[in-house]
Amino acid sequence: MSCVLCSSDGGHVVLRTDKFRIVRVEGEEAARFPGFYRLIWSAHVAEFSDLGREDRLLCMDAVAALEAVLRQQLQPTKINLASLGNVVPHLHWHVIPRWADDSHFPAPIWAAAARSVPSRPLDLAVLDAAVAAALG
Repeated sequence: MSCVLCSSDGGHVVLRTDKFRIVRVEGEEAARFPGFYRLIWSAHVAEFSDLGREDRLLCMDAVAALEAVLRQQLQPTKINLASLGNVVPHLHWHVIPRWADDSHFPAPIWAAAARSVPSRPLDLAVLDAAVAAALG
């Protein structure tokens, strides 16, 4: 069985370490939810509990650092964290800034849109640099 996160980067790579990579989501999701990043574990494991204790701590510290950068840079209403893996059974975390006026708030981004809103322009190069600096 092939894994899309083993065979591709899964987004615009902002940082790559030997254990994980941070990617900024591209395409339609990025247009609707700017500042949406994923932490993707390098080794193919399906569940968080597949990691040893040190790797679990490293992974969650990185997720927390990514969340902190997005909060500081963007001041969103909320940050959503998700590790579902139902469609892609490869360990990855979604880190999604949310605003009270976004198209789906307060529902998850995978729900039906509640409203249509104009795009929220962000300086992605500046945001990517802040993410890479905080986690690199």
